[in-house]
Amino acid sequence: MNIDLFFIPLQIQDELSLQNKTVIVVDVLRASTTIATALKNGARAIIPVASIENAVKYASTLEPGSFLLCGERGGKIIDGFDLGNSPFEYTEEKVMGKTLIYASTNGSVAITKTKYAKHSLVAGFINISEVVKFVSENSDDILILCSGKLNRFCIEDTVCGGMIAFLLTKGKSRKRLNLSDSTVSAIKLYKFYSKNLLKMLRESEHGRFLIELGFEEDLKVASSIDSIPILPIFSDGVIKALK
Repeated sequence: MNIDLFFIPLQIQDELSLQNKTVIVVDVLRASTTIATALKNGARAIIPVASIENAVKYASTLEPGSFLLCGERGGKIIDGFDLGNSPFEYTEEKVMGKTLIYASTNGSVAITKTKYAKHSLVAGFINISEVVKFVSENSDDILILCSGKLNRFCIEDTVCGGMIAFLLTKGKSRKRLNLSDSTVSAIKLYKFYSKNLLKMLRESEHGRFLIELGFEEDLKVASSIDSIPILPIFSDGVIKALK
């Protein structure tokens, strides 16, 4: 099993190089958490886009009433959009049966970079066991892609990526593992913070920022391990839950 970990999406220099890899996209605060919540509550599909302009352009091709424009900039809902990026906004009443066009600052950008991957999964603490189970059964060449924050390292995605790598390698012979230095570092970081993930989120740069905006409850949701046993898979430009 080969496991690599990228701290930011800019490390992907050639998207075609992902063709034979399973890529696990991590954006704990908050895209991974919100996407899983939306799918759990009945969203038909989620279309990740890299910009507000692309979101509006895509919306113009869909039947009115069939979709919602979703996303944030600076942690807040985009002007004219229907939903922001808090999982609490994605209730069954709002998203059931809808296509969500989703433009977040970091997560949706990272997801769109994985369009050529053999498998592209969206992972957070909330669905980590579902992700690990699928990868264990379907792939030996894995890239964990941390979304980061504005193309900078962020601790929460790295800790989550480290937990994924730790669970994937637990009990396996070291002779059968090929782990990059970044993967090993992420595992060590996860072990350091594993006893209190919520505290880690609260102390993280992005966590402090969200608390200032009034989204502290989002951190509690995002830190809850396996609270949303949904496996979001990105394929042909669309995220859907694996049946």
